[in-house]
Amino acid sequence: MLVKEEEVLKALSTVMDPDLGKDLVSLGMIKDLTISEKKIGFSVVLTTPACPLKEMLRNDCIDALGTLGLVDVELDINMTSSVTSTRMENLPLLPNVKNLIAVASGKGGVGKSTVTTNLAVALAKSGASVGIIDADIFGPSIPTMFGCENDQPTIKKLEEKHWIIPIEKYGVKLISIGFLSPGDGAIVWRGPMASSALKQFISDTDWGDLDYLLFDLPPGTSDIHLTLVQTIPVTGAIIVTTPQKVALADATKGLSMFQQPQINVPVLGIVENMSYFTPEELPKNKYYIFGKDGGKQLAEKNNVAFLGEIPIVQSIRESGDSGEPVALKNEISSISFMKLAQNLAQQIAIRNASKEKTKVVEIKE
Repeated sequence: MLVKEEEVLKALSTVMDPDLGKDLVSLGMIKDLTISEKKIGFSVVLTTPACPLKEMLRNDCIDALGTLGLVDVELDINMTSSVTSTRMENLPLLPNVKNLIAVASGKGGVGKSTVTTNLAVALAKSGASVGIIDADIFGPSIPTMFGCENDQPTIKKLEEKHWIIPIEKYGVKLISIGFLSPGDGAIVWRGPMASSALKQFISDTDWGDLDYLLFDLPPGTSDIHLTLVQTIPVTGAIIVTTPQKVALADATKGLSMFQQPQINVPVLGIVENMSYFTPEELPKNKYYIFGKDGGKQLAEKNNVAFLGEIPIVQSIRESGDSGEPVALKNEISSISFMKLAQNLAQQIAIRNASKEKTKVVEIKE
């Protein structure tokens, strides 16, 4: 007996997306439904390719269709994705970029660039299209992290405008002042010059279609941070910290900057870097040399998500120095970054489903 389309959809309407709090059918996540006597096929369009709930939702769909009493009917479920966005259409800047993510820290030395690099690589490995703007104009690290210090962007002319073509490495598009200045030379600029460089990276670079564009911001709160939120509508920010008290105090200041009423950029979560030390020969041992759960407690105190812990392991440092991000590899430390990418993508999807469209911040001097 051939099952009807409405029966299939009714069964699938019992499958809930736990993040969004609605069923897959009402969310419009069930696409391309085909039914025959021997086969039922459809696609589940997730909100990100890095969705950590992929297999759970697939199994829930199978269980739901099992209630129809199907006999000798093959289920062909295609788990695909379309990254969500709250950005308005016809924007003059970055019109084809779905999500703009600020990666910030209260203080220097907490591994913000390491987190940005490996987070971007992990998102790209999951199937997302990703880019990084190295907004740390005075201390650019991204060229070193990706092993392309000697590369230089090219320029193309299109409709009377010259566009910078970003460097692409490991599936991630990159732009940094480090590509445009001598590696051993200091950049001695006043604030407005640095802000101008960031604006050029945003407005004059051909980014194409991206699911996520990450901004590796300088430490603290500065002109660069204000320039960013006043130039483009930032989807959300993540704060990188380490567990010790002094880092958490500075991270709190960075978090509160985004939460100020006149800025009001959603904080997507806290990342705790250097959470614990794990010796290579004892991979199951954890030594909390900088304290324990500081980042988690900061997240709970400010009612934001805790995105994950990144351990101190030698391979992360070596990979950063060699220009081969550890997220590319199959080892314990890379798993931490893959989980971080999944958690961030999950929080972005929740943010896009539950909060208003992003707007450019207007601050009256």
